Amino acid sequence: MQNSTTYDDGLLACQDTELVIRRYYFPFGLAKRVRYNRIRSIRRYALTGMTGKYRAWGSGNLTQWFNLDFRRHRKSVGLVLDLGGKMQPVITPVDADRFLAVLAEHGVRG
Repeated sequence: MQNSTTYDDGLLACQDTELVIRRYYFPFGLAKRVRYNRIRSIRRYALTGMTGKYRAWGSGNLTQWFNLDFRRHRKSVGLVLDLGGKMQPVITPVDADRFLAVLAEHGVRG
């Protein structure tokens, strides 16, 4: 059975059972797949020069990991996903409000 996509901006896709973060793993850019029930919480914050706006890929503090996004410098919202581990994915959806609404439909709350 194939997943249907309810949000897809090219780098992030909310499917029936999981969130797909494309261009996540260095150096090959493979996707990270996260089942919705693994997401403990989401923290929204203002994306600035000091908080990752100009980070194309990787980590600056060894606790947060940014997927490869060459358009991040044009975005204003960052989302930190708590998956229960030391490294937390940071994502920057094109439409953060719509993305969070779709996650809420899948039972994920901020």
